[in-house]
Amino acid sequence: MASNLETLVTVFGGSGFLGRNVVRALCRRDYRVRVAVRRPELAGYLQPSGKVGQVHTVQANVRYPASVEAALRDSDVVINLVGILAEGGAQTFDAVQANGAETIAKAAAAAGATMVHVSAIGADPESPSRYAKAKAAGEAAVLAAVPSATIFRPSVMFGPEDQFTNRFAALARMSPVMPLIGASTRMQPVYVGDVATAIADAVDGKARAGATYELGGPEVLTMREIIEAILSIAERKPMLVPLPFGLARFKANFLQFAPGALKLTPDQVTLLARDNVVSDAAKAAGLTLEGLGVAADSLEAIAPQYLWRFRAAGQFQRKSA
Repeated sequence: MASNLETLVTVFGGSGFLGRNVVRALCRRDYRVRVAVRRPELAGYLQPSGKVGQVHTVQANVRYPASVEAALRDSDVVINLVGILAEGGAQTFDAVQANGAETIAKAAAAAGATMVHVSAIGADPESPSRYAKAKAAGEAAVLAAVPSATIFRPSVMFGPEDQFTNRFAALARMSPVMPLIGASTRMQPVYVGDVATAIADAVDGKARAGATYELGGPEVLTMREIIEAILSIAERKPMLVPLPFGLARFKANFLQFAPGALKLTPDQVTLLARDNVVSDAAKAAGLTLEGLGVAADSLEAIAPQYLWRFRAAGQFQRKSA
């Protein structure tokens, strides 16, 4: 069997939040890593993730099959992390998460490479969410082209560069009032580093071929409990105002055009109406982080390491009594 140094892993979407963690995890295991991104000139920060020459970036756009085929030439393993949280221009859910996944999978099959595909808990062809429908279509397309592919469905991920905990902490810093959508919706926040470890384990051959894993953290929390935990860590005390889904969807029609932390799309509101937790079936089958032998880190253990920057006095602020 070839050593890791002889194994080339091509990561599509490697410059994103999950991607940079996956690249670091692969580098620690001495894989050669090729990162396929739309703008390789903006992904130079990935180079220090490994040794000199270990990480190489190339241009690829999942909407153009020729660029995908060129990017994964001579690859032994292909990882697809490409995904978007909101649509914009030609970057639609179907184009990126369904058709794009199919393009990568077909190219991987033609190259004889094994594949790891990252989807999301909640992927469902019958879902009212276009995001979730596209994720389900992507899964089906990947398995049709590469039946041995391993699929990972993480719950909402958190970590230093996330658009989840940081977003709510930023909102709390901006306003004395914070709307709360889906207060009773249950989630199972999972640390991005644990997801990256699971993906690297799959590259090592520790995951089941053709299986779909659901990755969640050690705790199931309601949306209210998550927000309250974030506010406690950031030491911010805005008034939480529950927002009915109907009113939230109406507001999202306008907020979908807002910048930064204020952005909220109607499809995101739809997603917040459904629980996002590991299923009993996945637990019974051992298709979880625990099944891979990964000890999941909690939000309470990790978030204080980076959310301190939202405190009024940053890391020097004394814990209030």
